[in-house]
Amino acid sequence: MTEHFDAVDVIRAKRDGHRLADAQIDWVVDAYTRGVVADEQMSALLMAILLRGMEPAEIARWTQAMISSGERLDFAGVGRPTADKHSTGGVGDKITLPLAAVVAACGVAVPQLSGRGLGHTGGTLDKLESIPGWRASLSYDEIVAQLRDVGAVICAPTDTLAPADRKLYALRDVTGTVESIPLIASSIMSKKIAEGTGALVLDVKVGTGAFMKNAEDARELAATMVELGRSAGVRTVALLTDMTTPLGLTAGNALEVRESVEVLAGGGPRDVVELTVALAREMLTAAGAAGGPDPSDVLKDGTAMDVWRSMIRAQGGDPDAALPWAAHTLDVPAPADGVLVRLDAYQVGLAAWRLGAGRSRKEDPVSAGAGVVLHAKPGALVRAGQPLLTLHADDPAKFARAQEALEGAVEIAPRGARTGHQLILGRID
Repeated sequence: MTEHFDAVDVIRAKRDGHRLADAQIDWVVDAYTRGVVADEQMSALLMAILLRGMEPAEIARWTQAMISSGERLDFAGVGRPTADKHSTGGVGDKITLPLAAVVAACGVAVPQLSGRGLGHTGGTLDKLESIPGWRASLSYDEIVAQLRDVGAVICAPTDTLAPADRKLYALRDVTGTVESIPLIASSIMSKKIAEGTGALVLDVKVGTGAFMKNAEDARELAATMVELGRSAGVRTVALLTDMTTPLGLTAGNALEVRESVEVLAGGGPRDVVELTVALAREMLTAAGAAGGPDPSDVLKDGTAMDVWRSMIRAQGGDPDAALPWAAHTLDVPAPADGVLVRLDAYQVGLAAWRLGAGRSRKEDPVSAGAGVVLHAKPGALVRAGQPLLTLHADDPAKFARAQEALEGAVEIAPRGARTGHQLILGRID
């Protein structure tokens, strides 16, 4: 096959600050997927994109080229509107678990193709795999059947979905090019658009435990992704949400599943319920189904729990099975009396990772029972010596490094100190 371009010419064009032509983008993404463009050449191009940026039209074309590298799923035969949610990742972010069931209970099908954790942020599939028997890999036909019968599915992407992104994602991770907003946006949106959902709600995290540390960068990423979705015909909206403090009271796989079930039973931490309901309402509105049951009602009346149990069973899991517990625990006491004003999300996530809840490389195993339980959130009164956190690990040798990760993570102020914590920071549509 005669190649239409030379990789070095494409690299030079972006290195020198030029806009890549549509044909150049189409070729280089396809050629890299086919193995014609070498890893070192694509690495150079990715670094040039990181340093030089991309115009909106370039980002849109790059995204479309990645979609075109595989198949686009079609859920027209499901029989009801579809909506999905994507989070940019955080600590204790178990929202997908109750959210999928809530939205399905309100009449909108949820094809939630999710990923695994890497580093300090947890992965939805890792959490669900702590349920005995549950399986993440489904065929396209199984996904469609489950959406039709149950209304919700949380599973791994099929191999045919944006294969270019799989190669590029792995390369970005080892070449220092993860931080590029055009590459982040196109990576996320290529998969979500190819997934075939009719509506998409983005949860863009902001803060120490998030990928985007400041609101300005988060807003730019959110706006870029919303525009990519809109131009591809997917109704897309984004919420900016706080990730300076972990979500809920747990960070770890089985620990977060337990907390999600508490939410589905009508309880659970207030911030998890608040964000679940807010995202569910956005998904229903985007899918054109805002006039039906309210998400808060289906949490209270057990309808969402019914969907959850059916969804877990449909993927081979036992919703009544005991979840794994770590073999060892260690309490971390509050260092002083007063008001807890800061509990750093990144440091808690790093501790959970070191306890075994996360992985350094994609092929690493995770411990289902490992993680961190929070006994207080910012704004709470604490007493010196009382447990502030409990660490869970299968190997007690992991406690020391987890405690090191938590050094300086906690700030306690005198009684009467005021703490302000706003969970939802903004909305972009």
